[in-house]
Amino acid sequence: MFTESLEIRDPRFRKLVFGNVHLEKLWTGGRWTEGPAYFPAGRYLVWSDIPNDRVMRLDETDGSVSTFLQPARHQNGHTVDRQGRLVCCEHEGRCVSRIEHDGSTTILASEIDGKRFNSPNDVVVKSDDSIWFSDPTYGIDSEYEGSAAPSEIGGSHVYRIDPRDGRVHAVAQDFHKPNGLCFSPDESLLYVADTGATHSEDGPRHIRVFRVGADGYTLTEGRVFASLDDGLFDGFRCDTAGNVWTSAHDGVRCYAPDGTLLGIVRVPEVVANLCFGGRKRNRLYICGTTSLYAIYVNAHGATWPDAARS
Repeated sequence: MFTESLEIRDPRFRKLVFGNVHLEKLWTGGRWTEGPAYFPAGRYLVWSDIPNDRVMRLDETDGSVSTFLQPARHQNGHTVDRQGRLVCCEHEGRCVSRIEHDGSTTILASEIDGKRFNSPNDVVVKSDDSIWFSDPTYGIDSEYEGSAAPSEIGGSHVYRIDPRDGRVHAVAQDFHKPNGLCFSPDESLLYVADTGATHSEDGPRHIRVFRVGADGYTLTEGRVFASLDDGLFDGFRCDTAGNVWTSAHDGVRCYAPDGTLLGIVRVPEVVANLCFGGRKRNRLYICGTTSLYAIYVNAHGATWPDAARS
């Protein structure tokens, strides 16, 4: 028997969850929560509350929640790099920034070919320290999650920041609204969500997967990995076995590497993003619309290949 928090769609999901575990609500009071990122050294989680222009912080040692940063330039997605620094997608700043160990902020990228980005949305760091991010228009579409402005680029693309010289290159330019993204555990694959249905009735509501070339950045063999009939995929993460745990309208959906829907962690709000945390990276932190949730699973969040061996 499994709790009401879990829906089994494929027998393989039974090995990835615990039958007696319930979804926990850890905090509420946001307007649109996003961008969770876990710091193992400090045992704390940060996440965005975009319309309220703040970044929140959960101390895992005692469960307390506090404001980490406000104003926050309407930050959205976050990740932690291999040096333990917070990499941020800023809607208001229309840039990708990094909070250094001393608390100062470094702007990593704000434009390409002299044109400002739309509103960087989600971000991941590869084991070679390159930074990959999506750039849809959600932060400039209205005043709710940023500041309304026209797109200078005229499209929504996926970009890579070179770790050697900081140059920015577009790695994918055939998306309607690129959103969440992550690498497979061995970094041979890149998954990217397209939420174009927010702007077009027949727009995409799927996740695409690409093969990463031997050069470490060329993307080929793009195909649709998973699709939805209702709602949207947003942010997601891979576990060490290559399963994709993704946000959706009905909770967190777990897909096998072959694209089979294995099961659903039911959440009473639309889920925007998630990440693995905890000392064993087996606690799934989930950003619902207004609340932060968590559930323990029998899976472990993937990390960088070099970090996994250190």
